[in-house]
Amino acid sequence: MQELFGVDDANIGTIEKGLSVSISARGGYVEAAGAEENVRLAIETLRTLEKMYKNGEAINDFAVSRAIDLVREGQGEAMVAAMKDTVAIAHNGAPVKCRTIGQRNYVEAMRKNTVTICIGPAGTGKTYLAVAAVVGMLRRKEIERIIMCRPAVEAGEKLGFLPGDLQNKVDPYLRPLYDALDELLGHDTVQRYIENRTIEIAPLAYMRGRTLKNAGCLIDECQNMTLVSHKLILTRLGEGSRMILTGDITQIDLPAGTESGLAKCADLLRDIEGIGVVRLNSRDVIRHKLVGQIVKAFDKYEGQKKDKKVSKGSKYHFKRITGQKK
Repeated sequence: MQELFGVDDANIGTIEKGLSVSISARGGYVEAAGAEENVRLAIETLRTLEKMYKNGEAINDFAVSRAIDLVREGQGEAMVAAMKDTVAIAHNGAPVKCRTIGQRNYVEAMRKNTVTICIGPAGTGKTYLAVAAVVGMLRRKEIERIIMCRPAVEAGEKLGFLPGDLQNKVDPYLRPLYDALDELLGHDTVQRYIENRTIEIAPLAYMRGRTLKNAGCLIDECQNMTLVSHKLILTRLGEGSRMILTGDITQIDLPAGTESGLAKCADLLRDIEGIGVVRLNSRDVIRHKLVGQIVKAFDKYEGQKKDKKVSKGSKYHFKRITGQKK
């Protein structure tokens, strides 16, 4: 009960505020008072949190807020079931688990398909779960090596010429992949695998002309690739290989006038057997709870901009049809 209630009953305070109820504990029983439907949701939220705790999840303000939202949608049980799915075991022995329903769908897609395309906002675990998936494949000997690459595109600022050899120049772009590998395999193992080419991390440009056999291929930040680049990398797929493409179409860093090919690629390939397309959203954000709210705010702003463009276009079209000169 202490773990569920939190320090100074902080978790209970979150439920009370979120559902407009009053909660107290007396003699080993929990009592909730308020509107009937809100009381039902509060009790169901507490039961969901108890199941999460038994699954090894930390019960904090973020977990409570997420549980309330999913219980409201009738998906509390589905979320608990998703959290039972272990993707891989980290270097420190901790299990890497799905944290949301969307993440479980993503992991299932990677297991079932030869090619998986995942599109989602920041903080949804796109890259980390993909790294965990290919590490799991390597440990089970389903593949012989791991190949990871990212387009070397600067995120809105010019970094200038970086010192050092080629590896030093591209490493900053690939650092998130190294971080995930270090957590899952341990730094020493990662370095040994890189030296014997069991793991290869390289810029996208180095993939041209290659055939990738018996490999788990992770292509990250695909929103910064054109449709031609998507065709280039997808046609590298060789016998016994699996490929995962990830990206966030709301964070495109390509130069003005250059169109991202990620969304178009997903639309073109979604009906092909053996190719899975997964779209995550703000409900799948597992960083700080503010990240989810930030994503929602930007999505709303982008939606309003699109609506304005559509309304302007419709007005202009109407005037042309009616023969007005203006």
